[in-house]
Amino acid sequence: MMDISAAVTAGQGADFSIETVQLDTPKDNEVLVRIVASGVCHTDAVARDLAIAPLPAVLGHEGSGVIEAVGSNVPDLQVGDHVVLSFSYCGECDMCLTGHPTSCATFNQLNFGGCNHDHSHRIHQHGKPLSTFFGQSSFGTYAVAHYHNVVKVDKDVDLALLGPLGCGIQTGAGTVLNRIRPEFGSSIVIYGSGAVGMSAIMAAKIVGCAHIIAVDIHDSRLALAQELGATAVINGSKEDVVARIKEITGGGSHYAVETTGVPPVVRQSLQALRPLGTCAIVGITPKMEIDVFADLMAEGKTMMGVIEGDAVTKVFIPKLVDYYKRGQFPFDKLVQFFDFEHINEAFEASKDGSVIKPILRIGK
Repeated sequence: MMDISAAVTAGQGADFSIETVQLDTPKDNEVLVRIVASGVCHTDAVARDLAIAPLPAVLGHEGSGVIEAVGSNVPDLQVGDHVVLSFSYCGECDMCLTGHPTSCATFNQLNFGGCNHDHSHRIHQHGKPLSTFFGQSSFGTYAVAHYHNVVKVDKDVDLALLGPLGCGIQTGAGTVLNRIRPEFGSSIVIYGSGAVGMSAIMAAKIVGCAHIIAVDIHDSRLALAQELGATAVINGSKEDVVARIKEITGGGSHYAVETTGVPPVVRQSLQALRPLGTCAIVGITPKMEIDVFADLMAEGKTMMGVIEGDAVTKVFIPKLVDYYKRGQFPFDKLVQFFDFEHINEAFEASKDGSVIKPILRIGK
């Protein structure tokens, strides 16, 4: 057991507090990672504010760092490896075994249940366990994670930049590249120009979509969307979104990625599709009503949910790093770094939209 510094979430809605906690040594299937940086994701804010995971906890699930210890049953990882930490999965259910670990039968338990694969805890304070988040809890100077969570990455890329590939950025890019797989020359609309939406835009450019349309209500974000590959932008607070999309595409888009979770925008994403169009929902959406007949069935449309970009992380994250190295996936343009002690300011910057993807610098 070792003392580490971690951002503790004591209760629902509480500010993060950097405190000393105790971290157990890794077990046979786990590794110890010295955390260099961690992205700030909307899911962390949801966990804090809505208590979707047991509290108190150490949150954080977009960690990057260096392996410092390796359990006896860990394959293909060594001390000194640069790694990105991502979501947990069992590796044994039908979904995992058929290449869809993001739909793992125990996904919610492993990522939001507060404990590790063996149902025990690795983080403690004052003799009591603290919950783990996404099997990693990367808002700390060190983390223990199952090897399933851990993805080896190139050492010639700034490790502090790579953490968000573990969740938000792979969600946007993977939804396009792994699940929708739009045809060359097709049309796609991205609703919401945050980190997930911008990643989807960059992925659509890689694929070669003819129309890549970004919808948002912030002109500054729409300008960046154009820089990253959007061929047209629509400010939803100033224009009729559905009519404008049908005008640009000649009848509606082939595909849509809905990242906002805002019910009226979800309806727009369906209504702006052409017949047989497909919409992928990746935003956390509250209960809402849709006209199933008019918005879906009558024109043969498809509406699907996509989790974590339907990614096999150990394959997909290195691909994203390679795209970045080639200049095809410049996700660094979304990022602003914050020192670890300014974690609460980083969350405020994410909430008010002034920063698309905050990253906390935690170690070296």
